[in-house]
Amino acid sequence: MATVLITGANRGLGLEFCRQYAEQDWHVIACSRNPDDAFDLNSLASRHPNIQLEQLDVSAFEQIDALSRKLAGLSIDVLINNAGIYADNKINGLGHLDYQTWTNSLLINTQAPVKMSEAFLPHIKKSDKKLIVAISSLMGSMADNDSGGSVFYRSSKAALNASMKSVAIELKNQSVGVLIFHPGWVKTDMGGPDALINAEQSVAGMRTLIDNFSLDQSGRFVKYDGTPMPW
Repeated sequence: MATVLITGANRGLGLEFCRQYAEQDWHVIACSRNPDDAFDLNSLASRHPNIQLEQLDVSAFEQIDALSRKLAGLSIDVLINNAGIYADNKINGLGHLDYQTWTNSLLINTQAPVKMSEAFLPHIKKSDKKLIVAISSLMGSMADNDSGGSVFYRSSKAALNASMKSVAIELKNQSVGVLIFHPGWVKTDMGGPDALINAEQSVAGMRTLIDNFSLDQSGRFVKYDGTPMPW
């Protein structure tokens, strides 16, 4: 049975990844900050015994290391770094930036996925698939930015893109791949009700690309439907 580890699994894209992989009979390690309070995730897990719930706050690196030790010996085919935050608001615009909030955005959106990749690299290398996935955003594209704003989110996702591109280059000779996704504008708590697609469509598209991944694609920044995204 193939294994996927998903961060931010309690809602939105993370929850949908759990549902689709569970229905495909994968072993799903579903990580969230407060799994006891994650009603939808617990409900899903009650119907799918192949879902394993784990408590993980990705901003606490000691928890990442502890979970890595707990899962020592387990092969992880796909690591999906999905957990992220959008902390920008009108109050914290240019001239009134909250630098601690910015630092926290970089910690969760940029540093945590790299830390996860480091901590679980031994597990990934043992697997057949050997793939690390980062859920980024078109808002991390500097070439696409023609409206400004959202300094915290844009900078953290741009830094994620740059970091995971480097990770891809460094791990390619170990046959470990990296995919960086723009999931589309999705109807989630973060994307809002006016978004263009739902989580099921986005995740189905990303899963297709994951299923068909080959190492020569490593380090690419692509939309959920495979369209190349501008850096």
